[in-house]
Amino acid sequence: MALKKKPVTGMKDMMPEEMEIRDYVIALIKETYKAFGFSSIETPCVEHIENLCSKQGGDNEKLIFKILKRGEKLKIDQAKEEVDLVDGGLRYDLTVPLSRYYSNHANELPVPFKALQMGNVWRADRPQRGRFRQFMQCDIDILGEPSNLAEIELILATTTLLGKLDFNHFTIRINDRRFLKAMAAYSGFAESEYDNVFIILDKMDKIGLDGVKRELEECGYAAESVEKYLQIFEEITNDVAGVRWCKEKLEGFLPADAAESLETIITSVERAKEADFKVSFDPTLVRGMSYYTGTIFEISMDEFGGSVGGGGRYDEMIGKFTGQNTPAVGFSIGFERIVMLLLERGYQVPTGKQKKAYLLDKNLPQEKMLSVLEQAKADRADGMQVMIVNMKKNKKFQKEQLAQQGYTEIEEIFSR
Repeated sequence: MALKKKPVTGMKDMMPEEMEIRDYVIALIKETYKAFGFSSIETPCVEHIENLCSKQGGDNEKLIFKILKRGEKLKIDQAKEEVDLVDGGLRYDLTVPLSRYYSNHANELPVPFKALQMGNVWRADRPQRGRFRQFMQCDIDILGEPSNLAEIELILATTTLLGKLDFNHFTIRINDRRFLKAMAAYSGFAESEYDNVFIILDKMDKIGLDGVKRELEECGYAAESVEKYLQIFEEITNDVAGVRWCKEKLEGFLPADAAESLETIITSVERAKEADFKVSFDPTLVRGMSYYTGTIFEISMDEFGGSVGGGGRYDEMIGKFTGQNTPAVGFSIGFERIVMLLLERGYQVPTGKQKKAYLLDKNLPQEKMLSVLEQAKADRADGMQVMIVNMKKNKKFQKEQLAQQGYTEIEEIFSR
């Protein structure tokens, strides 16, 4: 059987140019988030299959890379169902592993706990632009903080990072699951119908108001409920005034503190932000994860044409492990999509270091070689990045390649 040179579908090899940007972004993420008080943690890439299939991961649970039992535990000929064969899986996000981690170590951690976690995750998804089957996720979460200070800090930290990477004029879309439920209840939908109604609503940006109306009608929902529901989105505005309008319109269905909390988050972020972006109240924002219980948000970027990050409040997930709910909010940036956009715009990593190369003649005497090594040592002590390579026949092409790699000073060393 011939060996295959290309990586597995949905996964990719990283070239040096991309790795330079990835390494820089990772370092900047850690530096920025730690300045906001977040602490780095790490969890295993393999999780218990029960945790991954706990019906909290939405459609991601259909995309799990499952792992067979090992050794004597694997008895294929005796297996009657999947549980007899599988006991683990590759994590599809970092939130489920974080919840398990916190439930296991809560007594050793401060309250609130501000976690920073970066690592690869795996989903058996259909690969497309900016989407792979193995990809890096970068999450910050605040556990144990019930107030909206958690949401405010997460948004400010994430947007500060994006600003440092020269991203401008993006939008933080924000909503609250309690608004979604209140709008559905006000319109007359039964609670059992909410999830399907929200799935259709989530398509608003793709199929428009008419498309949403058509799909709701095709599902057989009462015409009066559909009309009343869609009228909300025709009248509402995407700002604090829209939040206030919902508070008044949905009185009796929407908890008063939900509107007040969302208004506080929006106004606080607008006042304290460091980057150039806008915050938009988006009542059509749903987010697919069923574990969200309150505030939800996404980063929309015009140059990508979609979301490059998102998150929200998931106050009930840790309770699935411990039996006691713990306030929790998280925000994840689309690391791979951010790197892809930086590569597409020809982003140059601001190294702050001069890069120097020495090209050595192939007949260089040992003493002269040692002299070059000593000089390179001194150059590095001065903060320079130094490369020593043997001179090739096509010296012009070699120097062009070094220049493309950022080597601004190239010195040729000959035997005479």
